[in-house]
Amino acid sequence: MTERQKDRPWLMRTYAGHSTAEASNELYRRNLAKGQTGLSVAFDLPTQTGYDSDHILARGEVGRVGVPVAHLGDMRRLFQDIPLEQMNTSMTINATAMWLLAMYQVVAEEQGADVTKLQGTTQNDIVKEYLSRGTHVFPPGPSLRLTTDMITYTVNNIPKWNPINICSYHLQEAGATPVQEISYAMSTAIAVLDAVRDSGQVPADRFGDVVARISFFVNAGVRFVEEMCKMRAFGRIWDQVTRERYGVGNPKQRRFRYGVQVNSLGLTEAQPENNVQRIVLEMLAVTLSKDARARAVQLPAWNEALGLPRPWDQQWSLRIQQVLAHESDLLEYDDIFAGSHVIEAKVAALVEECLAEIERIQRMGGAMAAVESGYLKSQLVSSHAERRARIEAGEEKIVGVNCYESTEPNPLTADLDTAIMTVDPANEARVVASLHAWRDDRDEARAQESLSALKKAAAGSDNLMAATLECVRSGVTTGEWSWALRDVFGEFRAPTGVSSAPVAVAAEAGTPLAAVRAKAARTAEQLGGGQLRLLVGKPGLDGHSNGAEQIAVRARDAGFEVVYQGIRLTPEQIVSAAVAEDVHCVGLSILSGSHAELVPDVLARMRDEGAGDVPVIVGGIIPSADAAALRAAGVAAVFTPKDFGITEIIGRIVDEIRKANHLDPLEVPA
Repeated sequence: MTERQKDRPWLMRTYAGHSTAEASNELYRRNLAKGQTGLSVAFDLPTQTGYDSDHILARGEVGRVGVPVAHLGDMRRLFQDIPLEQMNTSMTINATAMWLLAMYQVVAEEQGADVTKLQGTTQNDIVKEYLSRGTHVFPPGPSLRLTTDMITYTVNNIPKWNPINICSYHLQEAGATPVQEISYAMSTAIAVLDAVRDSGQVPADRFGDVVARISFFVNAGVRFVEEMCKMRAFGRIWDQVTRERYGVGNPKQRRFRYGVQVNSLGLTEAQPENNVQRIVLEMLAVTLSKDARARAVQLPAWNEALGLPRPWDQQWSLRIQQVLAHESDLLEYDDIFAGSHVIEAKVAALVEECLAEIERIQRMGGAMAAVESGYLKSQLVSSHAERRARIEAGEEKIVGVNCYESTEPNPLTADLDTAIMTVDPANEARVVASLHAWRDDRDEARAQESLSALKKAAAGSDNLMAATLECVRSGVTTGEWSWALRDVFGEFRAPTGVSSAPVAVAAEAGTPLAAVRAKAARTAEQLGGGQLRLLVGKPGLDGHSNGAEQIAVRARDAGFEVVYQGIRLTPEQIVSAAVAEDVHCVGLSILSGSHAELVPDVLARMRDEGAGDVPVIVGGIIPSADAAALRAAGVAAVFTPKDFGITEIIGRIVDEIRKANHLDPLEVPA
């Protein structure tokens, strides 16, 4: 038997970026030297949401979850000594994707690159931002126009670039089932392709080139047989949609191309060493099946639920990929599931259910209409609530969390505060000073002229890429580009999905929720009647609203009146709402690391408004030293991912309200 040639491995990336462009550049060059075969750029939240680092909402967020890129100078430093013509770069950027791609192109031109050879991906999927990730800026219509303009520009000018990476990753993080993940992503793809076709910017005979550049970014959970079947179903549906709806005859152009980051939602703070085997199983789901194998893979680190991974932690995740690709025999075989009746039956069932859900969304008017009506968001909030309820009831087992909880001391986390990387608090001031110096040194007249031209193009129907490139070259900043478009397009606050989410946990007599409801009702009665009022607030730019939404829904089901206005609020707005609504407790949710800056601000403003006796609780990814500091500053309670029992958390909130109002502890028999 002749030995068959091994397949080429998938692109291996590490999602990375922090602090400054210089620090991130050093990290990228170090990762490439370790054998990483592509770059995956994490931008900080101000960059993702179209704010400069000196904006009020950027406070505490600069350089936290990614690299700040405010202008062409930052982009130059980010890719210094990295030849972009030879690189495959993924940029996780959505609302401001056009802006970042334009900066990338100009830096490549400055390096002397042939831009037609540039390879990489801009995520550029705004629908999932409305549903789960929360970095949207503009309303659905203008957002779709930005996406359409980018796709048509790249197909004509940067033909090897993937201008959109339709992203179901965050849908799963927000609670999506496999059927929802496929259906909502495919509905987004249909909305985007319809918009490109209807724009008239690409001739009909070149539409196959558009389809060939559409890629997907998916999530792989630990149920790896189901996840692998999901990927096979994804490919089958994509082939059918592109052939039947768009008439693409070339099978190569219809190929389902996807990259993956495996599931971060399932990574636990409790016994975090278990995350390593979870990551391996999740990677197998997208690599085992040759007929549905990922084109690019990036893995989270074992300690991601604790805080920002260090370079060593990221290296460990890269080595997991390298061992599978180079030491195992995985790449030596054809598809090992071909002919399996078990796999085939599961895939066929998924395809059938997904096609029915896609058709339901089309009848509503498509993905954009289903976003604006709140249908998609309420479905995700509901699915997530059901999953949380299964975990709390012990029906869905999480090792180390709700079963097998006894553990030996963990040497990896013996010193928790050195088991993660921290960003220097002084970093933000340096970034802001650099931004001000950039603005002072540029040709101001040219910058303002280019912004005027951008607004004029936005008010008309021209492709916005040309005006955007001129903004880059004239020294415009990320915030200025975004504000120019806000002036024309307006901003958008997405539906929260909380009010329409059904009850996920029963409150029948004898259940834990019934006990908490009774305790809440008794407390409200002692405080003068009515309902207890809880404000759930998300200060800063962190758009990961899943946890806040689940707290809001469960508090509602426990008899609270819940005030939840969604994401992206200043401490001033949160305190103003708390005072106006006369709430009994303020709950803050922050996962981006900005808690040290924003929470004390909320506490100080509450005191200034005479509401210092209202308990403030905080939830998020908060290292133990930070949690201690927050409690010392006056926070009543701190909850982190290890506190998975939402009903218990609501019970604790009632306890804190009682304590703040000098009521005796109240135990309600279950």
